[in-house]
Amino acid sequence: MKQREYFGFNSIINLWDILKKEKSKNIFLVTGKRSYVLSGAKKGVERIFQEIGIDYTRFSDFTPNPKIEQIQTGLNLFNQQNYDTIVAVGGGSPIDVAKAIKLFSLEKSPERKLPLVAIPTTAGSGSEATHFIVYYIGKEKQSKGDPNLTLPNYTICDPQFTMSLPKNIAASTGIDALGQAVESYWSINSTPKSQEFSRQAINLLMNNLEQAVNNLDKDPKKNVMRAANLAGKAINITKTTACHSISYPITSYFGILHGHAASLTLGEILIYNSKINKGDCLDKRGVKYVKKTINELTNLIGENNSYEAKNKIQNLMQKIGLEIKLSQLSLKEGNINIIIKKGFNPQRVKNNPRLLTKKNLKKILKNIY
Repeated sequence: MKQREYFGFNSIINLWDILKKEKSKNIFLVTGKRSYVLSGAKKGVERIFQEIGIDYTRFSDFTPNPKIEQIQTGLNLFNQQNYDTIVAVGGGSPIDVAKAIKLFSLEKSPERKLPLVAIPTTAGSGSEATHFIVYYIGKEKQSKGDPNLTLPNYTICDPQFTMSLPKNIAASTGIDALGQAVESYWSINSTPKSQEFSRQAINLLMNNLEQAVNNLDKDPKKNVMRAANLAGKAINITKTTACHSISYPITSYFGILHGHAASLTLGEILIYNSKINKGDCLDKRGVKYVKKTINELTNLIGENNSYEAKNKIQNLMQKIGLEIKLSQLSLKEGNINIIIKKGFNPQRVKNNPRLLTKKNLKKILKNIY
């Protein structure tokens, strides 16, 4: 599906043309709770609605890492009227909820025209650039999506809405984008196109993330938002790998922000993958190819080997205020077993170029304890 994208400060003005083009009259608006107002998006979006004379219903009754029953509540509300457009404003969770409502509402009538406009107010999840939907049933992460239905039709990446992000959110979402780009690059599903997206994202993030989190300069904010979108494009082709699989129970059981959780093992898995051998290689392109890929990654990060690259990633995490050890996050050593038991998503782990066993995962988690 062809996606129309708009980037840059004040690109929100393109929402006017989108809604006019789609002849939108009645909009289902999915937003975060507080972020919608605090980001300034409410003012920008609703002024356009008012100027065009559009009716809308706002839905924000869900948590970060949304649960299936919350999506069902939104779907029930959506089904009460004949909405012609969905607009999602927020981080990964509101955009995922909007995508889920569109998917579930169209499962019985996929031919129905229902454009989805995604307006991210964080720079990290990349949800506006993927067709994947993440939600939870209990504490278990689920993933769905349909490339023809759930990739947003329009994306407006306006960095002005990230200027007021709390520092911990800016750090966690930004490091999530770095993790996505790195994992996509080494994924067994990588392609020349996905790796080009990853290369651009890694370069932008290594040069801009620290400044984007720690000050309010516009250029770093703009560059990190662009990088997050590129990383999203990369994982839309490849999916994520081991680090993200391991991260989900760290978030759902221990409350660690998703991007932070996904970054905790990034450096260790980089080292682990660099030691690939013929007996544990899952990439059909072979050991030599994977080693070349890991070398390329360490160079992209700006170092000569995987150990130095791990240290650089961890130093960056500390500079933007993120802890690098599980023990610093109030986890007990015994909690490692929960992470192993619940973080071994077979599909995600199989995307990793080197076979990851529970025994090796335990060593990795002890290294970051």
